[in-house]
Amino acid sequence: MNAEIALSYKTIQEAEAVAKALTPDNAKVPRGLIIRTNRQGTRVLTTIECRTKLLTFFATIDDLVSAVSVAERSISAVRKH
Repeated sequence: MNAEIALSYKTIQEAEAVAKALTPDNAKVPRGLIIRTNRQGTRVLTTIECRTKLLTFFATIDDLVSAVSVAERSISAVRKH
């Protein structure tokens, strides 16, 4: 199973902040799961390859969406101050 998630932001700085939030240092993932995130201009692209259980695939996407939500709320909070 494969997924590609593309997110667009207003500025390169916002995209960079989200990309960094989605790429934790030394992250361990289960065997058979590959996650890659990179920034291309104002876009953040994440690819997910899952060769294990369907539930692992869906849980990974859910975790990614949650992390994006936290990062975007943080950006919004900083922007307001």
